[in-house]
This record gives sequence, structure tokens and C-alpha cells, in this order.
Amino acid sequence: MNFRKLKFNRSYLGTPPWDTGISPPELYTFLEHHPPGRALDIGCGTGTNIITIAKAGWQVVGFDFAILAVNIAKKKIRKAGVQAEIFTDDATKMNHVKGTFDLILDIGCFHGIQNKSEYLTQLTRVLNPNGFWLMYGFFNQTPAQPGPGLTETQLNIIPTHGLTLISRTDGYNNREQPSAWFLHQLS
Repeated sequence: MNFRKLKFNRSYLGTPPWDTGISPPELYTFLEHHPPGRALDIGCGTGTNIITIAKAGWQVVGFDFAILAVNIAKKKIRKAGVQAEIFTDDATKMNHVKGTFDLILDIGCFHGIQNKSEYLTQLTRVLNPNGFWLMYGFFNQTPAQPGPGLTETQLNIIPTHGLTLISRTDGYNNREQPSAWFLHQLS
């Protein structure tokens, strides 16, 4: 297990700062305006959003690379009484993802991945034509230095994968870092 996976797994021994246990209003807004279909939650953590999507009538699949998060999510999903498929996987490979999806949700995964092009290749492989990618990420405060967070240069590669920006809402995360919600649609 590499250091990054170990770090993320260890964070689930407690409550990581990104695991609020509350689905964001942007997800609820999307669900209110789109008919149920099939959804994939990339980097699903402890399954909070999987439960929200399933309760809205969607068929949901989710994965995370932190096995401890997946184990917690499986218990939460059972307790919530919803149906969902959940497993461990890598967002740049998606080896265990089967079928295609009308919605792909990513809250805080894309901004931390180094190989964003490979991620986007896999994402567009499993996203239905005219399907949506709802993504949240924070921005890199020091773009000259590599590290987590989005840069405008990285955002500019998204359209090269056939994804069209539908909306962007800029704001700040709970640590006062600039962040944004993006909704893209696959052409």
C-alpha cells in the first residue's frame, strides 16, 4: 500500500475533515432537476452521498481507494436500507466499474489526482453520452508547486475529453480555500 492510501485509510480511523456526513445542496439540486438513472460516486468515502442518491430513486455504484471508508460505507448503506454496489478501486483505472452511468459524482477526488488525463479517459469511458459529471474541487493556492488542488491549466484539459461545461459555481470550502462546483455533460 502506498503512502497516500495508507494516509487516507488512517484518516478513517477517526472522522476526516472532508467527511461531513451531509450531502451538499448542489447534489440535491441536481437530483431535483434530473430523472433517476444510474449513478457512480467516485471517491465515495463513507457513503453519505450514495445513500442520498439511492433515496432519490437512482441505481447507485460507488468506490473509494480507502478500504476503511468502503467498509464504513457498506455498514451505513445497510443501516439506511438502500441498495447500492460499493467496492475499492482506483479512479485512474476503474477496473471494477461495470456498465455506464447517467451521473458521475466526484466530491474532492479529481482535484487530488496527479494523472488527471487518465482519470478523464476512464470517466468518459463509463459516462453515457449526454450524461453528467458533477464535480467539486478546491483550487491549488500555489499553482507553480505541484500538489492537490485544481489549476486553470488542468481544467482546460477537461473539454479535450468531450466534456462540455454546463455550470460553474465558485466559492470557498470549510477551510476558506477557493473551490468550485462544476457540472459537465458528455457530448
